[in-house]
Amino acid sequence: MRYWWVNQNQTYRHEVPGGYLWSPKRKSNGHRNPFYEFMREVSPGDMVFSFADTWIRAFGVARSNAYEAPRPEEFGEAGRNWSRIGWRVDIEFHEVNCGFRPVDWIERLRPLLPKHYAPLREDGRGLQSIYLTEIPEVLALTLADLLGGAALKFARAEVEDKLIVTPSAELVLWEEHLTRTIQDDESIPPTEKEALILARRGQGTFRRRVARLENRCRVTGVDRPEHLRASHCKPWRDCDNEERLDGENGLMLTPSIDHLFDRGFISFEENGRLLVSPVAHRPSLQRMGVEVERELNVGRFTATQGRFLEFHRDAVFLRSDVANAAS
Repeated sequence: MRYWWVNQNQTYRHEVPGGYLWSPKRKSNGHRNPFYEFMREVSPGDMVFSFADTWIRAFGVARSNAYEAPRPEEFGEAGRNWSRIGWRVDIEFHEVNCGFRPVDWIERLRPLLPKHYAPLREDGRGLQSIYLTEIPEVLALTLADLLGGAALKFARAEVEDKLIVTPSAELVLWEEHLTRTIQDDESIPPTEKEALILARRGQGTFRRRVARLENRCRVTGVDRPEHLRASHCKPWRDCDNEERLDGENGLMLTPSIDHLFDRGFISFEENGRLLVSPVAHRPSLQRMGVEVERELNVGRFTATQGRFLEFHRDAVFLRSDVANAAS
């Protein structure tokens, strides 16, 4: 279990009752933000402390890893923003009757703050430039002790129910919106519409084009077509119509490897080196046919494949680029 602190001054009233965290992927200037990058490293079962309006009044249990999702409708700006894509993590939040103000307990908390990316100033005031940051176990246990009750039990790992909720609803809504956009576009010929919609499930024209380039699963070596799926490197939902049908934007993978790749638990460098997410359950990957005890190279990719894989590493793969994480 890892422990996280989230600053929710602006979003508490949406995220806590809604059961999620949501952040952009980048700053408005396009630069990386370590406190958005941390979203990619939350795992099911992790504990989250909610800080809003100088109080900690809620804690949560992560029910999913991070996944792509449009900006939530309830955030305003004329409804769901389909063009503004960020990271979402499903959280089961619990509000407490008697929260506490960290500033009132700063003498106890100050020695426990992490050296890097601490969520509080030395005087106990919050840092609003921080959205999500990891905190040490000793600090988390102290916060849970101050909250008491269920928070303390969970922090001590006395709660066994850590079931994962599959993060599908938001992705389905997003992809159905994109499908309707294609269906309603009168400039697209009917046969192309069909090909684009079939490509969402790795079928039709897209699958045939991928199969011309990739005749086996690069990870497991399976080469029987009936056991392979055509998987987009740059996800269908993120593509323009040309990219959705581009054979170099795909790999033929067995169903288990397709799942790992689609959800960002694995990725590839252009030179063929397999990358494994730090949030992936390594024994499960081993049982699914992924070598995790040694470095695996699956063979070099073309330059165009490399471009699509770069997008996958940047926008899907569950590994942040944050250095000097909280300790």
